[in-house]
Amino acid sequence: MNTARSYEPLSTRPGTGQSRPYTRQSRPTSTSRPWTAQSRPGTARPQTAASTMHDASYIIALIESRGIAHEVGMAALDKDTGRVMLIQLSDCSTYVKTLHQMHVHPPSVILVPDTFISSTNASLTSSASAKRGPSSSSLSVQFIREEFPQVPIEPVPRKYWNDSAGYQFIAQFCVEDDERAATLVSVTDKYYTLSAACALFKFVETRLNTRFSACSLRIRYIPVEGTMMIDPETVRNLELINNQTRKKSTHSLFGVLNHTYTAMATRLLRTNILAPLIAQNALDARLDAVEELIHSEDKFTEIKDALKTLNKMDFDKLISSLGFSEVRPTTTAKGAFSRVSQMLNLRTAVRSLPFLQTALSGCKSQLLLVIYDILSDERLTKIEELVAENLNDDAGSVKGGIGAINARVFAVKANRNRLLDVARETFKENVTDIYQLNHTLSEQHSLQLSLVYQDSGFVFTIKKDELEDELPKGFINVSAQKGRWLFSSIDLKKMNARMKDSLEETLVLSDRIIQDVVGEIVAFSGVLYSASEAVATIDLLWSFAHVSIMRRYGRVHTPFFPTPPTLVLVRPEFTDTLAIKSGRHPVLETVQAAGMVVSNDIYCSDAAHFHIVQGPNMSGKSTYLRQTGLLTVMAMVGCFVPAAYASFRLHDSLLTRLSNDDDMEKSLSTFANEMTSSAMIIGIATSKTLVLIDELGRGTAPIEGLGIAHAIAEELIRLKCFVLFATHFHELSTTLSRQPTVVNLHLSVQRSLPSASNFGLTFQYKILDGVPENIGHYGLELAKLADLPDDVVSEARRVSEIITEKNLRCEEESSINILTIRRRALLKVSSITFLNTPSPECWLYPQLHSQLNQALDHSALPEEELVGYLARLQRDFMKTLKDTL
Repeated sequence: MNTARSYEPLSTRPGTGQSRPYTRQSRPTSTSRPWTAQSRPGTARPQTAASTMHDASYIIALIESRGIAHEVGMAALDKDTGRVMLIQLSDCSTYVKTLHQMHVHPPSVILVPDTFISSTNASLTSSASAKRGPSSSSLSVQFIREEFPQVPIEPVPRKYWNDSAGYQFIAQFCVEDDERAATLVSVTDKYYTLSAACALFKFVETRLNTRFSACSLRIRYIPVEGTMMIDPETVRNLELINNQTRKKSTHSLFGVLNHTYTAMATRLLRTNILAPLIAQNALDARLDAVEELIHSEDKFTEIKDALKTLNKMDFDKLISSLGFSEVRPTTTAKGAFSRVSQMLNLRTAVRSLPFLQTALSGCKSQLLLVIYDILSDERLTKIEELVAENLNDDAGSVKGGIGAINARVFAVKANRNRLLDVARETFKENVTDIYQLNHTLSEQHSLQLSLVYQDSGFVFTIKKDELEDELPKGFINVSAQKGRWLFSSIDLKKMNARMKDSLEETLVLSDRIIQDVVGEIVAFSGVLYSASEAVATIDLLWSFAHVSIMRRYGRVHTPFFPTPPTLVLVRPEFTDTLAIKSGRHPVLETVQAAGMVVSNDIYCSDAAHFHIVQGPNMSGKSTYLRQTGLLTVMAMVGCFVPAAYASFRLHDSLLTRLSNDDDMEKSLSTFANEMTSSAMIIGIATSKTLVLIDELGRGTAPIEGLGIAHAIAEELIRLKCFVLFATHFHELSTTLSRQPTVVNLHLSVQRSLPSASNFGLTFQYKILDGVPENIGHYGLELAKLADLPDDVVSEARRVSEIITEKNLRCEEESSINILTIRRRALLKVSSITFLNTPSPECWLYPQLHSQLNQALDHSALPEEELVGYLARLQRDFMKTLKDTL
């Protein structure tokens, strides 16, 4: 690691009262910038259902270590909300963790040291051209270009990546709140993160001409080890944010869970889905809050009504705009109008918080109590008092037209400034003169004229059916609009000009008063950001409770007659096993009719962590894999899940290989794409990883594909990660049979008479234990249904039957296979069979050692029932021992 500090020295520390580097007086002009923009021109990103709500707004600065280690530092500024995320991580050679964080914080521009990118590559205008240019760009930049082809990459001189200056910027801009000290301590030894922060803030100051007031940005260090890593390919395959088929569709996990009212909560939901929590205490706190909202109908309704008053509000964006405007004085009417609007929006937001605070009173869960305490901060009341002292109560109640102008003109209370009172009186007289002119011309020409306010001022208007002849002479600029005529006159234009002058003077004078109020409010930025986070959190929790109730995420409990059945919503548990009973696909059940989705079980533990899933095409293998991944993400964001019982392991990452498509942009065939994904999975998978693989090795010759699939499966078994491995290679059941942790599963298929729709098979979409029975040459039946010539199908059937008979004869004669069957029967009991027991607490486990440990660590049974369970366990094990030996 190169830790040399040979950068441009900074003689002063920001925030100490001395001159800062790159002050407004010394800022380079556009013709002498400290670095030259050599990046490709930016283009608009595609608009999707998620991107329209989460447009790329982050400016990301990225730097990595030199040498073999891939230590990456990132600093990301959301220029809309004023949030800064600091990240430092150790990545692999494919930079999948870095790309994951960039998807969590979607970039609008990416800053890298100029040593990472050549001048030739920096000027290329497309990723395709970049591949044809010199290969002097760093490997990380190449991966970023491939993943974000439309995002410009800005090379920044290496001397501006200064860790000490980066710490100074963070100390100056970070808000004064309870987490400030923790943030400063966390980044003290993060050299690459601090260097990225320095480049980020200098870029914002010099290139974007933007400055922030002291203690106005919410800066946080994000520990990557505290969240589950989901690679970008998995995000697309599982449709976590967007639907792959229809970009504007809400049929994705984000669309299912998103019932939030505020923009902050929507962003928080997206971030949590892309990077779920793995801290059990944090997840338990969320689930406690969701459970309380579900069981308390009154609190649920009160919080819903309180959130409605905050509908579509964005506290973060409002706080950021106030902090930005506080350091940039307004000298125009447009800027003053915007400032007044910001103050009015802030007053509306702060006045709405007590309703939410009242709704949270009396809650019992710890997280809801914390949110209640944050919203009870006296400084929020102080902010409301500051606004009320200077603004009229009825200001801002009218939207659009002259009403909105009057609201801004008279927003500041009277007697605050004598010149302002005079300017407002002049504005009022000018508007009165315009209305008098309208009355005079109406009487003079016997027309029913009215006035409409536009950006350029007032214009006359009259309905088309009320004008029999042409307009009288003297009217100009005639235009038609929605069944009426719009026009003006010379006298009206003169009056508009006088009115505009008085309006601008009024707004500028109002802004001077509001500027002082903003200066006092910016000092409370920390409590405003905390309140914003509290509102986002309770909005998110309410959304989880709402979707759990609406979608009936639970099981039907049938008590003794005559008590009617009741719905019991299922709260996920976190143990060392992945056990789901009667789980349902959360997205699929929103598409299909109620009760049509087939529920399925799954069980994974350290003793049975590799599941081979087999079955014919269209039997539901891919759906089963995706369902498991989606339910895991739902549980790890703190939401209830659609299942009768659910226990999850806290996975450090979720990795998938699900699609079998070519990647033309990267010039990769199906097989090359498979191998690239597989190499990434093997490279970063650990014993805490959940891996979903579908149809691995189908892109090459069958023998080679089988060999590769077997080798990769053995490596994943060695890593001891939880794996669902869907395949058509039935030979894997034999080649992997010597591994005691392998479980064979298959999707149920029932034989039936051939028809025009099912060609002899009925799919039941139900997972069962064991290797599937021979259902004949299913692919040939499908080929016949596709009108393939009969002689071709007959020849294919003849060859297939000969090869199948030969393989079966070899298997039957194998003594090793017989010995393996006995050994596996002794070592394990079918997990799926035991998942069908009535009580989830009484589930058995695949090995005796695992069974006893699970009963010791997690059993909640009464003593008598636990003794009975152990007795049944002993009988079943002795029976298995007798039958197999």
